[in-house]
Amino acid sequence: MRIPHGTMFAGLHGELTLHPWRDPVAAESDAYSLFHSRSVAMGWLTEAKEGATGGFWGMNDAGQQGPDPQAQHPYALWFQVGMSQLVSPKQSLPLQPFLACIGDVIARMGRFQLDALQVLLPLQSFDRLPDASSRHDALFTPLSSTGWFFDRKPSAAARVQVVLDGGQSPAIRSVAAELFARLQQVKQTVFVCDEFSLTDDTNLEKPIYIDNLWVGPPQHPLTFYGTLAEWSLDALGWLAAFLAGASFTFGVTTPLLLTVSRFES
Repeated sequence: MRIPHGTMFAGLHGELTLHPWRDPVAAESDAYSLFHSRSVAMGWLTEAKEGATGGFWGMNDAGQQGPDPQAQHPYALWFQVGMSQLVSPKQSLPLQPFLACIGDVIARMGRFQLDALQVLLPLQSFDRLPDASSRHDALFTPLSSTGWFFDRKPSAAARVQVVLDGGQSPAIRSVAAELFARLQQVKQTVFVCDEFSLTDDTNLEKPIYIDNLWVGPPQHPLTFYGTLAEWSLDALGWLAAFLAGASFTFGVTTPLLLTVSRFES
């Protein structure tokens, strides 16, 4: 079986209301099996056999959390896959397909009110090409798809708080000012960034076991504030790929934990 080059993890906070016709006890399909089936259908799953080619990821795990009435933003669903190949800086990390697949799974299960999203960005999955200038491509690759968000409802825009945490690595904080300046310079309207800080006040529950998948726990945050074109997994997937590429451009090559939540100033 192919050894993964990195792990993509997504944890979704919010409230899941199952479809009335779906019996969670008797249902033949759960989050794991639905994600597996959808990944196969879209050509995104790499077969679990030696020498397999194609696809973006191999299945690791997925699950649904029981509701926590005490939590302000309950932790509801999580999905974890292993990257099956290195990614050239001329490509994006497949974060948008990853979250699109999750969105399709949730639609099969019920209705979901998304309050916040946490995604592990495997920056170590970018191929380290000898020419350091090639990192520049990683920032601009997602920009070629911004046209998808042009014809959106103006009212769909959402004010968001975006936290990148390097865990035990302070690399992301060391390039904070340069990264913020670059985000303001790039001409795109999917995520308009207007402020940053070196704090994290999201206070979201995080599954502790994912610390084994990166250099956690969180302790070196960089927070951006701005406006996202729409509050959707589609736009969040674009944002995740964009920030992963931008961070890699500035020399960050260790995993980052991305947390995005709606923010009222």
